[in-house]
Amino acid sequence: MLFEVLYDRFSGLVYNKCYGFAKDEDEAKDLTQDVFLKLFVKLASFKGKSKFSSWLYAFTYNHCVNYVTRNTAKKFEKQTVDYAEIENVPEDVDDSGFEEMRVDRLKQALELVSPDEKMILLLKYKDGLTIAEIVSILDIGDSAVKMRIKRAKEKLITVYNNLS
Repeated sequence: MLFEVLYDRFSGLVYNKCYGFAKDEDEAKDLTQDVFLKLFVKLASFKGKSKFSSWLYAFTYNHCVNYVTRNTAKKFEKQTVDYAEIENVPEDVDDSGFEEMRVDRLKQALELVSPDEKMILLLKYKDGLTIAEIVSILDIGDSAVKMRIKRAKEKLITVYNNLS
């Protein structure tokens, strides 16, 4: 079955993203299973405008963001993301304000912005997706993606600067 091939190929990626939000193995496994159940139903909505792995990545992020926002404050506090690659921001991007941020404080600040803001920043800067890839994944316009990134960066910088 083709779906089994998809599961075998991408379950590790999905689990790692879910674990980043849950930080608990059992919860991450449940989220991974939920993603693949939803994926089975929604697979026909993949339009082929981006790589499947990019689309699945965003699909997983959206599921985890929805999971986080509909759970209690306690669960919200538990959610985090793996920041091992956060220092690998591309050098050719004009991101004044980001360069001087300390990684530990940046992690703290990312926990304090909304899951949607965190998602778009991580898609752009951690995962290195282009604006065009984010446009096709989120199914919104080019200017909307740029504005969301701009606002999320401004918010992150403000939160970062207000940390004690």
